[in-house]
Order: sequence, then C-alpha cells, then structure tokens
Amino acid sequence: MTDSLLSIHKLTTQIGRDDGAIIPVSSVSFDIHPGETFALLGESGCGKSMTALSVMRLLPPAGKITEGEIFLDGINLRDLPEVDMRAQRGGNIGMIFQEPMTSLNPVLTVAYQVGEAVKLHDEEHAGDIDARVLELLQQVGIPDPERRMSEYPHQLSGGMKQRVMIAMALAGRPKLLIADEPTTALDVTIQAQVLDLLRDLQKRTDMAILLITHDLGVVAETADRVGVMYAGEIIETAPVDTFFAEPQHPYSQRLFDALPSVERRNRPLTAIEGNVPSLAETFRGCRFRSRCDVAKEICATELPPWHGDQEHGYLCHLQQLRSESIEAPQEASISEQEPGKNVLRVEQMQLYFPIKKGLLRRTVGHVRAVDGIDLDISSGKTVALVGESGCGKTTVGKGILQLLRPTSGSVQLNGTELTKLKGENLRSLRAGMQMIFQDPASSMNPRMTVEAIVSEGLIAQKIGKDRSERLERVKAILDRVGLPERFMKRYPHEFSGGQRQRIAIARSLVLRPDLLVCDEPTSALDVSVQAQILNLLKEIQDEAKIAYLFITHNISVVSYLADEVAVMYLGRIVEQGDVDTVLGDPKHPYTQALLSAVPVADPQREREIIRLPGDMPSPANPPSGCHFHPRCPRATDICSQSWPELSKSGTHKVWCHLHG
Repeated sequence: MTDSLLSIHKLTTQIGRDDGAIIPVSSVSFDIHPGETFALLGESGCGKSMTALSVMRLLPPAGKITEGEIFLDGINLRDLPEVDMRAQRGGNIGMIFQEPMTSLNPVLTVAYQVGEAVKLHDEEHAGDIDARVLELLQQVGIPDPERRMSEYPHQLSGGMKQRVMIAMALAGRPKLLIADEPTTALDVTIQAQVLDLLRDLQKRTDMAILLITHDLGVVAETADRVGVMYAGEIIETAPVDTFFAEPQHPYSQRLFDALPSVERRNRPLTAIEGNVPSLAETFRGCRFRSRCDVAKEICATELPPWHGDQEHGYLCHLQQLRSESIEAPQEASISEQEPGKNVLRVEQMQLYFPIKKGLLRRTVGHVRAVDGIDLDISSGKTVALVGESGCGKTTVGKGILQLLRPTSGSVQLNGTELTKLKGENLRSLRAGMQMIFQDPASSMNPRMTVEAIVSEGLIAQKIGKDRSERLERVKAILDRVGLPERFMKRYPHEFSGGQRQRIAIARSLVLRPDLLVCDEPTSALDVSVQAQILNLLKEIQDEAKIAYLFITHNISVVSYLADEVAVMYLGRIVEQGDVDTVLGDPKHPYTQALLSAVPVADPQREREIIRLPGDMPSPANPPSGCHFHPRCPRATDICSQSWPELSKSGTHKVWCHLHG
C-alpha cells in the first residue's frame, strides 16, 4: 500500500477551560491512504465529528488541539497559519456535512454557491466559472443541470441538495473528502445514489474518504477499513471484511447484536444499556466498563492496553474476547398475538391542499398529498407505512389523527367516525390516539420540565382529581419507559436523543391510547439507542395491546417490528400485505427498487440495486395512469393510460398492470 495521505497521531482536543474542560478527542491515531475509505463508526457523542473538525481546524471558539500531529500529504496542518489553512479547506480537504440545508445559503442560487467554491479553490477555471459549475453538477449526476443552476436550495430534493454539497466539496479537487453522516436523513433509494456517486468519484480521482457514520450497512458497502470510536477514543480498527466477520471489542460486538432483523423479530434486541459517559470526567479505567457485560475488576482501575497494531487492533483488558461468554442474554421471547378488535379503519382518505394564486387568491389547483388510501389496524398489531420522502406518509398520520382534516373519505377509531366530529367531541377522543414525532426536541416546549410535558395531556383531558394524582401517573409512566423520577424537574435540552425520545413516548402513553402513530421515531438514533426504543415499543404493545401505525423508511426496523407493510408512492398505496410476503417476495417494481437499495451489514453479500431515474413527481401534478410509470423500468403503454386495478392473492395486494 502507498504512503498515508492523512496521518493522525495521538490527537487530543479540548473544549473549555482547564478546570471544567471536555476532552471529545483523546489520543486518537489512524492513517488513510490515497483511494481508500476509512469509516469512523460509533454512537452520537463519542467524538467522531469533533475528530473531523479537528482535522479541518474548525473547532468552536473554546476548542483547541492540545496534543498530537495531523499530516496531510506530508504537510503538518497544526503548524500552518490560518491563511494557509484556509487554502487547504475546500482545496486539498473537502467536507460534506450531515445537514445540507443548514450548510447551503437559502437566498443564493446553486450556481452562485458552487461558483464561490470554484472561485476560491480552482484558479484554472477562475475565468469561466459557469462552465466549471455546470461540469461539476453533471459530474455529481444532477438531472437538467442548466436549469438547476438558477434554482435555490428549497427547490431541490434532499438527494439533490446533498449532490450540490458534494459538487462544492469537489470544486477544489480535494485529495481527502470528509463525509459526516452524508446519508443519515436520506431515503434508501437516494442513499444508494449518493454512495454510488462517492465510489465512482473515488475511482476516477483516487480521492481518500473519511466517512463518519453509525450505519453498519453503509460501512459494509463503502469502507475499506473501520475505526470504532467510543467516548473520545479509537477502541478498534480493522479491515472491513475482518471487522464484520469477527469484531473484537465488546462494544463492537454489541453494535451487531443491536441490529434489528427479521430473524430477531420474536425476541428483544440486545440493547446497550446506559449512555456514553461524560467526556468531562477523568477516566482511570476502561471507558466502556459501566456498560460492558464482561467487565473485570481490572477494567475499573487500569487503562486498557492496545492489542495488535494501528491498522488492526483493539483496546481492551481481555485478550481472547471470542472465548469469553458474551453472547446476548436469552430473554423471554415476545409471543405472537392473536388478531384483536379493529382499532383503526381508513377508507379512501384523500387530503388535498389548495394552490392559490393571484391578487384574489383563487384556487388554481391542488397538491394531492394523500390520494385515496385504505388501512386497517387491529389491537396489538403494527402496520408499517414505507416510501420515499414526499410520498405522503406523515400526512397520512396527521390526517388519521385529524391534525389535518381529510378532504374526503372515512377515518374510524374504534367504530367512531372522526371526520365528522368537531370541537369538544373530537377533543375528548384524542386521548385514544396519540403520535410520536420524528424529532422529539422540536415537539417539546424547551421552557417546560419533563413533569409538565408528560402531564400536559392529562390536564387537557381533565384526567386525575388533582396534581398529586397526575404526578403519580407521570412517575409510573416515566418508570415504565426507563427514566428515573429525578428527571422530572429537568428540561429537554438536558437529555440525550434517546432519552428525549423516551420522554416523547411517555407523553403519548400516559393517556393510555388505543392507537399510536410513530413517525420515524428511530431515524436519527444510533443503533444501540434504536434497539432500546424498539424493545420498549414492543414490550408496551405486548402489555397494552396498542395498535401502531409505524411510519419509516428503515426496512430493517420494518422487518423486525411490523406485522403488515403498506408501500406508498405519490399519495397512494401501491403494495400491501404481511411483512414476510411483501419483503420476501415484492411484486410492485417500486417495492422491488426500494428493497434493492437497502444497505446490508455484510460486506461479502453482493446485491443488484435497481436504479430509478429522476425524482418523485410533484403531487401537484401527478402523472397520468400509474403514478410510478415515468420512473418504472418495466412500464408499458397501458401504464400511462389508467390507474391499475387491485390484484389480490390472500392478504397480499398489488396495484400494478403487470399483475392485473
């Protein structure tokens, strides 16, 4: 292998004053070679992004690098004055941030923002910036780049915004690309496109990539080597095939045990209890000790040694981990439930938003967000609603709960028609139907304590004679979701992402609903925290027989949690059936493409991704006939002429002309 492009040795970063300093990066060492992808894997708060910011020297004002060396192509970045470091950023080092919308200026066009990067870092094209911008947009696969150049970020889909970010990062022809969670918020189809693009660019330019992620499937498909990070330290490094075949550190093994899958469906996932320790404390032993099932006395008193070399090794007191008994505990399996009473029935629900124009604000059209869907959910059962962003999944959930009033159709909760109810009559039924939102932090009042947040619904529904009675109910539900009583006086910002999600679940369950709409409740969570939340939802459903509508694009979560799957495209359901049938033998071309794009946590497994051209059409102007036909690889003439009739085999339903 060639010499290292990026070489980090004993890097330590400090945030804050000496007396209360946080050490997010502690003696980190690794190398990345030209043309290689090195994945930095670990939970939120373990120091991955802070390592990348240290390399870029973009630390917050209170941050500083206290020890170590960072060499990029033989240049010591720590020795460079800021003016020279500025030339490295965007030049030899490009960076893709996790949230493209927060990195793009909403009032500047795509051409201006990409052109600015060209002007600063590509002297060769300084005289013809537009031509270079067009070339970059073509290079990253943006359709119709001439038109997109004049558009603004809000006019682009999530996948296209991420491609614009990649184009900006490539403007300086970087030798190293740092990609910080580049696919976390993307659908699996868009994620596959972005990962393919990065692989293709890497082959053509011999660019090295530092990939920061917590998705084991993405690591398996893109990385050459892996570094596992925990509480500011690198605790294991290995070639990707070796890592997935035989992870050495107990933390690495627990990450694999926490992955949801169809094989683990009838038993709890092995969650890693607890949280990453505070990086402000002084560690005298192993940082993972408090969460480790195989910890020994020595783990509390002595710092663990490194076994192996920098390319392949691990940090642990135990030398033969695979011979130790660290198998997941055999917990009691969750029994299959008999079908219960019908809790929710949705028939031909439509939800249109008017498009108004002109001085008099006349209605000139409609956005057909939900265009006639049917759903039935029984008590104790879970129906998963899957599809790309923009297909109408969240709108379905809000329409069912009457947070958005359906344009037409029927929504019945326990036999009561909701669409005809108003005022106090509807308000009294809201206790029976609750929602867990995708971003729990934004759904909570930051000025309210946990007690006030969880008891708010009880007060609104006039449940409980007085505060003390409500307080007892709040304590009971917090205990049920694994939050101690002492948390009641704290505020949302004082909690981790997983803890905030538990508060959101407690807020929903305190009213003892019959129906719970879960809108992407685990999409932003790490694998270990996701396992905790899925276990909790499954246990509560088993006890209380709550019906779940689970909105997600995470197919592995669907395979683990759901009883039935409904696949949605542009406001309509195109395939529906029990989870084993739909995921095991998909019939609709869209479902087949969706499942083919799901990354698999196995680097040895090859799969053929079905590429879908273009983006989802606008629901304001859906295509004639089958809405999917402009992107369908198997479309025929009839597909553009009429919506397909239902084809049914047992409980498996498909709306496709190929199966009519």
